[in-house]
Amino acid sequence: MTLAIFDLDNTLLSGDSDHGWGEFLVKKKLVDEGEYKKRNELFYQQYKQGNLDIFEYAAFSFRPLAEYSMKQLASLHEEFMLDVINPMIGIKAQNLVEQHRKKGHVLLVITATNSFVTRPIVDAFGIENLLATEPEVVDGRFVNSIDGIPCFKGGKVERLKDWMTRNKYTLDGSYFYSDSHNDYPLMAQVDNPVAVDPDPQLERIAKEKGWKIISLHC
Repeated sequence: MTLAIFDLDNTLLSGDSDHGWGEFLVKKKLVDEGEYKKRNELFYQQYKQGNLDIFEYAAFSFRPLAEYSMKQLASLHEEFMLDVINPMIGIKAQNLVEQHRKKGHVLLVITATNSFVTRPIVDAFGIENLLATEPEVVDGRFVNSIDGIPCFKGGKVERLKDWMTRNKYTLDGSYFYSDSHNDYPLMAQVDNPVAVDPDPQLERIAKEKGWKIISLHC
């Protein structure tokens, strides 16, 4: 069966859910406004530049998760979905997902953003399969470290290959939609890479390689 694989932030979403979660915490005054906002923005810029240390970022971004129970976090996420995420979900992205669904393709989101933030968002698209960076859980609570391989850059390829082996899929005829040059390692693996509102680095690569370029955000 054909895999239709989607990045999430700035691809299916017209914004970044991870960065948005940090901004949401600042707005709710659940973190130190000055310091957290400054570091959140610094990590976001490092991501866009391609030099983010995913483990350093995880230690920062998972810390607030560790301070609340799963029940408290679920309540916060419901508010986050309404205030921050729903406005990022556009009709073009929804239509693209539906086009692949109607073709009988297996839908999968693969994202560097952690699964706590992304699972409800992926559910909102009606997509069952998700590969995301996993926060470690100890005694029923998150801790500020990554469980397993982070779903970032080459880690996306490793995680996908493991998932395909377990589920008996291949990349024959596969699609991958992404906005970011950080996803080049995976885009180079699929049969149909598609750049979505790409950043300057990915736009240059896509044009050089003749990859399809589309917009879902305008």
